[in-house]
Amino acid sequence: MLPCYVLLDLETTGANPIHDRITEVAAMRIEHGKVVTKWSSLIDPGQRIPPFIQQLTGISDAMVAGAPAFGDVLPELATLLNGAVLVAHNVRFDHGFLKQAAAREGVDLRVKTLCTVRLSRKLYPQARGHGLDAIMRRHGLHTTARHRAMGDVEVLHQWLDIAQTELGSAAVETAAQALLRGSACLPPHLETPMDEIPDSPGVYLFFGEGDMPLYIGKSVRLRSRVLSHFQSDHRDARELRLVQEVRRVEWQETAGEFGALLLEMRLIKERQPLMNRQLRRERQLCSWQLSDDAEARPLLRLVRDDALDPRLFSRLYGCYRSKRQAVEELRKLAERHALCLQTLGLESGKGRCFAQQMGLCKGVCCGLEPQQRHYARLQLALATDRLRTWPYVGPIGLREHSPAHDRTDVHVFDQWRYLGTARSEPDLEALMEGRRGAETGGFDLDLYRLLLGRLMGTKGPPPDLIRLG
Repeated sequence: MLPCYVLLDLETTGANPIHDRITEVAAMRIEHGKVVTKWSSLIDPGQRIPPFIQQLTGISDAMVAGAPAFGDVLPELATLLNGAVLVAHNVRFDHGFLKQAAAREGVDLRVKTLCTVRLSRKLYPQARGHGLDAIMRRHGLHTTARHRAMGDVEVLHQWLDIAQTELGSAAVETAAQALLRGSACLPPHLETPMDEIPDSPGVYLFFGEGDMPLYIGKSVRLRSRVLSHFQSDHRDARELRLVQEVRRVEWQETAGEFGALLLEMRLIKERQPLMNRQLRRERQLCSWQLSDDAEARPLLRLVRDDALDPRLFSRLYGCYRSKRQAVEELRKLAERHALCLQTLGLESGKGRCFAQQMGLCKGVCCGLEPQQRHYARLQLALATDRLRTWPYVGPIGLREHSPAHDRTDVHVFDQWRYLGTARSEPDLEALMEGRRGAETGGFDLDLYRLLLGRLMGTKGPPPDLIRLG
């Protein structure tokens, strides 16, 4: 099949290489079609083996008591793997456990891998199942040591011999080499061919068994980014869970990175993927609105959600994801600038406030500081947090062009709101016509920050801007 490869199988205490441990390892090194080494060993996992696993594998706590630790057998295993391709059924499982176990010993295990589940699918596309039990039924294979490491290795060896007899050694080698060159590292249960995913800018969506996305991401090179999820070492339990659950990948192309950012943001908030921690739908945004009257009490009031009208941003300060956060930040501001909490509306009562008695307020509450002066100090303290008013008269378009893919997108915005993306003049005309009936509101903090950074040139190059108003 290959000039040099090692058929390998592990038994473990569970399915998670981060928390679970290896209990048995077996390997068969094959060079130029001949078995040159067979080796196996029980491993002391250093933890209890769950009853279900004991029943499945037949390996008990008593059997591994006194067996070598993984670190003791690692040198011999590394010698076996040296210069060879690691071949296993669902190789991600075995490779993941080996990588984690070796890393705990301070060893960075690097080896090429080939999955026999994927090889079976490539060689026998008409077959319904490609698990080891299905392969055994299909080809009439038998073993008395199923779910023991060497027993499963020997079954794989028998199957490869049968495949080469039925299909020819050249066909099996061609299929194996193709997997090595391409997607041998992919999960065996992944249904989407990687060569169908373009290496262009856009957004990708990972799905499990259902219709709700597991994860949504973006990249300027979709295929490369998707592959990187499957090629990492998965020291993070969340990333490992994603790889274990993903079944298919969908994608949407864009003209460039900015369009991918916009699309990712929108899709995450619309579809609420299970594993995206950021860019979720806002719970209840709020901001402080400053009164025009220096003598008003309180001087600030909290406005929320639809009241966050971009046309009023010249009087709004800060944007917070909860009332608690807004109050905490205002208290810190008042402390730094000796502002009166009572006048701001954060404390009740009349007359001298508690902070003034402690020397932390300059006394606007009891006539020691003129109201206009306190108001001016408050304005100055709030200045850096003031929300930016829309800097254009009417809507604008940000044009993004990809010469490599001959695609141009125009992303249209007005009053910090995203109105849509046009790919042609008729699209743009329809978008502008529909805009006239759109309601103001729906302020999105993430979009505001993205646009502000891009328009100010602090997050990427200044865009190709078209004034549409």
